Amino acid sequence: MSLDPATVRRIARLARIRLDDAEVPPLQTELNGILGWIEQLNEVNVEGVEPLTGGAQMALKMRADEVTDGNIRDAVLANAPDRAGDYFAVPKVVE
Repeated sequence: MSLDPATVRRIARLARIRLDDAEVPPLQTELNGILGWIEQLNEVNVEGVEPLTGGAQMALKMRADEVTDGNIRDAVLANAPDRAGDYFAVPKVVE
């Protein structure tokens, strides 16, 4: 499927996007590329694959709920422009 300039202008109007005449050809190329990708997806064999209506059907992997500091304090503080001990040093804002 290929879009003509009139269709691109109509899509832009429906999306409330203002287009100049010079902007139509690049947008037309981009939209035609997107439609090309969709046509490629239509060629995929999905026979026997159940449709997925949402992520709620999947079981999430659980991990232990443990509070940690990440054990990377020195690596994080290495990025600090100024530090005071184990903390970021920042200029005083309130007097």
